[in-house]
Amino acid sequence: MARYGMVIDTTRCNGCYNCFLACRDEYCGNDYPPYSLGQPMTGHFWMRIIERERGKYPKVKVAYTAVPCMHCDDAPCVKLAQNGAIYRRRDGIVLIDPVKSKEQKNLVSSCPYRVIYWNEEKQIPQKCTFCAHLLDQGWKEPRCVEACPTGTLIFGDLDDPNSAVSRALASGKTELLHPEYNMKDKVTYIGLPKRFIAGAVVFGDKDECAEGVKVTVTGEDGKKVVQTNNYGDFELEGLLADKPYSVKIEAPGYKSQKLDVKTKIDVYLGDIILAKSTAKKKSAVKKK
Repeated sequence: MARYGMVIDTTRCNGCYNCFLACRDEYCGNDYPPYSLGQPMTGHFWMRIIERERGKYPKVKVAYTAVPCMHCDDAPCVKLAQNGAIYRRRDGIVLIDPVKSKEQKNLVSSCPYRVIYWNEEKQIPQKCTFCAHLLDQGWKEPRCVEACPTGTLIFGDLDDPNSAVSRALASGKTELLHPEYNMKDKVTYIGLPKRFIAGAVVFGDKDECAEGVKVTVTGEDGKKVVQTNNYGDFELEGLLADKPYSVKIEAPGYKSQKLDVKTKIDVYLGDIILAKSTAKKKSAVKKK
């Protein structure tokens, strides 16, 4: 039997919300006993999209992080539920029994990810099911994965080394959204937004964009080197949060600059003006 899991590559997500809409289309008003009952038209986000605006003008970008149920192997909701109202199947999918869970509203707060929602009309907790009703019919993936146009959502059998999800895990690039929860999540991520340092370099004597300038960023996680593009811009992603970094800008014939920053937030340094170096090269002394 398969053991299902998902890898979410946030670097591919463009915030189209197709996964969210596909989930709504599949579940709103549709009962699939014993898997689930219909999702209400408002208030539920079985596939939640977190939008995070980063940086400041003119260096602003948005990161999107899709958050479904993590179908954890050590799920606190399973432990808290009475009468087996939440259970884990042999394939690893965690389901909420729509009959046994009735009036167990306390299960909503049992999940630190806050991906269990309360259906006021039916008086039951509800969440993502990985579309278990479709998988049991022979589908290879949930509706959200099918609807994703960019390949952000990667789903499959964790025990099959040739599956797309296993290959993504084997890349060594995956991480947990909240490893501190220690719940053995079966949903992992690639490219979760960290901190970035960016800026623009200008040659002061020419008043033009400084292309090909060496920028070195040094911190406790090591040294990273990039070059400015043809607009003089540079950016370094994946830095640690709330840590000190040293930024050194170097170009032949110009005075280097060194800036110290701390990544409490994403850092945009603005325009960095390089002045022409006044140092003269020593001429070689000819031996007589």
